[in-house]
Amino acid sequence: MAKNSGFQIRHTPEEWSEWVELLTAVLHSRTRWRFPIVLLGLLFARGRRTVTTWLRAQGISTHYEDYYYFLASLGRKTEPLATELLRLLLAKLPIGNRITLAIDDTPTKRYGPHVEGCGVHHNPTTSASDSDFLYGHIWVTIAVVLRHPLWQMIGLPLRALMYVRQKDMPKIATRCDWEFRTKLQLAVELVKWAVKLLGPLGKSMWLVFDGAYANRPIFREVLPLNVTVVSRLRKDSALCTVPPPRPPGYRGGTRKYGKEKISLVKRAAHRKGWQTIDVVLYGGEKATKTYKTFLATWRPVGGIIRVVIVREADHCEFFFCSDPNASVAEILECFASRTAIEQVFHDIKEVWGAGQQQVRNLFTNVACFHLNLWMHTLVELWAWNKSADQIRNRNASPWDTPDRRPSHADRRKALCRKCLQIELLRVHKKHQISGPIKKLINAFALLAV
Repeated sequence: MAKNSGFQIRHTPEEWSEWVELLTAVLHSRTRWRFPIVLLGLLFARGRRTVTTWLRAQGISTHYEDYYYFLASLGRKTEPLATELLRLLLAKLPIGNRITLAIDDTPTKRYGPHVEGCGVHHNPTTSASDSDFLYGHIWVTIAVVLRHPLWQMIGLPLRALMYVRQKDMPKIATRCDWEFRTKLQLAVELVKWAVKLLGPLGKSMWLVFDGAYANRPIFREVLPLNVTVVSRLRKDSALCTVPPPRPPGYRGGTRKYGKEKISLVKRAAHRKGWQTIDVVLYGGEKATKTYKTFLATWRPVGGIIRVVIVREADHCEFFFCSDPNASVAEILECFASRTAIEQVFHDIKEVWGAGQQQVRNLFTNVACFHLNLWMHTLVELWAWNKSADQIRNRNASPWDTPDRRPSHADRRKALCRKCLQIELLRVHKKHQISGPIKKLINAFALLAV
């Protein structure tokens, strides 16, 4: 192991060290020792989160090129590492009888013509100062969504696949063995990977995504895997009625779709048939929703679906579930859990700085994005069973609401404080630091996080 002149955090909570050791088992023995160093570099990095900032946070001043080579090799090992992370979550967290998976894609802005895999993509979060398009990477991501006993739905991202436009493929074809796949094909690959690992558990699996992924190519591949799909439904969807039961003695095939068409707009405009229900949606608080529900047949799914129309103050929302026996509460609460993966995208960009790493190699970019995902999941796992008082620290912010729900940034800072406390305790036992100096070090540690 190369020596470095800077200070390096080496000691972490016992459970964190155990988890990281499990993950590194799939890496090559000659380079796996760099993995925990890079993770702690992410944890303590400040300012713009470039790879250089990661290494500087861990005192890496010599042989830094080796870490860039390590990231390039790590980008080719994301699938086995994500597999070990999923197994770790299954072993440590209360999964329950149902596993909810969320699929969505997010862009990360990049700059420069030599960043491999970059292209011009639609910007989903435009503001007054942004354009409708951005230059960067698109990541189709899968996450497990679990209900925390205190903080409601939390997304735990596992794996992502980079989407490269077909017109941008010639730029990387000479350097990388990369095959063009659409976003829907990437989503199907992620779902199949997750179902292969989760299937032996014998639990029901629900998949939730936005309406952009509610297309026939996904249904054709996912529904045969015994996965229940919940998503939005376009108001102009070509729905049909449910065919009547087959008469006794009738010879011939059974109808799959009804003869009459269903107009969602007309159903929503009709005054009769509305009901109310109390469901737990966003923020963990009960909300009363006015809804209609009925069965219909839809050709992209290939059979019967349950449709739910929710009436809001000035419009109606349309949802569907591929399981016709699902309840309205299950459908609405499952779709509301999709916000967990959107919160994940916000956190990995704002807290961990995804997209700021300033690397050009394709697989190095893949590794950097996954490291941000995995740090999010590991920090959430570390803080899962901890109380709010153990996570949040409002001493430096007396104007803040003291009982506000801890954010992901609070969890990251709590882990930083714990690592620094472990280092300080070890130094204190060895050198018997005096009280005033110990207080001064504690003050510096709080400033550091």
